[in-house]
Amino acid sequence: MTETKKLLKHLTDLDGIAGHEYDVKKAMKELLEPNSDEMIYDNLGGVFGKKASQKGQRTLMIAGHLDEIGFMVTKIDENGFIKFTPIGGWWNQVMLSQKVTITTEEGKKIRGIIGSKPPHVLEEAERKQPVAIKNMFIDVGARDKAEVEAAGIDIGDMVTPYSEFETLLNDDYMTAKAFDNRYGCALAVDVLRALKDESVDINLVAGANVQEEVGLRGAQVAAHKIKPDLAIAVDVGVAYDTPGMTNDGDVKVGGGPLILNMDASNIGHVGLIRHIKKVAKDQGIEVQWDSLPGGGTDAGNIHKSLDGIPSIALSVPLRYMHSNVSVMSQSDYEQAVKLVVEVVKSLSDDIVDEIIW
Repeated sequence: MTETKKLLKHLTDLDGIAGHEYDVKKAMKELLEPNSDEMIYDNLGGVFGKKASQKGQRTLMIAGHLDEIGFMVTKIDENGFIKFTPIGGWWNQVMLSQKVTITTEEGKKIRGIIGSKPPHVLEEAERKQPVAIKNMFIDVGARDKAEVEAAGIDIGDMVTPYSEFETLLNDDYMTAKAFDNRYGCALAVDVLRALKDESVDINLVAGANVQEEVGLRGAQVAAHKIKPDLAIAVDVGVAYDTPGMTNDGDVKVGGGPLILNMDASNIGHVGLIRHIKKVAKDQGIEVQWDSLPGGGTDAGNIHKSLDGIPSIALSVPLRYMHSNVSVMSQSDYEQAVKLVVEVVKSLSDDIVDEIIW
């Protein structure tokens, strides 16, 4: 297994929904520290490593997010079945009969299954519409409520999708839960690692925010803490290269990193986009572009922070986003790392001023 795959496996195997990112934060601290001059933390859980400039004063923020989509336990019925609420955006149709992991307060991992009816007993009307999330339940294989509680499961516990990291037929294609957005976490680690022995002319602060999946909440807090002059939110983007995708987009897995001109949360800063486009061209890096009427990334809250922070979202294309499984390309990831590294090396105080103005 390549070092890239080992890093992505390590991070995607961790469990951490919004508000429960502690294990991912701990892992990121351990990964960022060896290549950082200083560690920066905010009070909600954001974690960043800083590489200090040799002569410049400006700061670039590279921000992934620690949290993944998941659920929270809301009720345990007398028969031992567990009700839950989604934390992050889910489509009902991808949830039934999927494995999940419940993490107790003591850190115990308990496997469960979101139950479903066999097709043999479905009424005709039931076949035509998705099951409402409020009617779903998790089965952990318990006889009753007392057995569930004895295992340590309680109201408020974190529930995460269960899916093992694997490579597919083409070894460049990887599948896992939580590429959204442990991809961005891994990129922050690899960018600092690549620049460890380099001299840079701006301050680089790279790491990850919390609670992106519930409204980009941690991004604003981290931006206030770091006070960057420019920001790149590193998140996943939509791949349109599978059957049934009706959007006009032509973004595909394996086609290179993806930059959003706009989404519902942010219009990419034109000066920063033009600079990155030039760097990509000079370095021979193929870049894909997209514009989305919906969705958002941490750039949506970062760019509105303080007196305004010029921001863009840089992604890799992802298939099957917000489900138990997703698919991305190792080559896309590596090209995204290369692009961000080259952008950092290209910046100075004067160049930042040109971008902003």
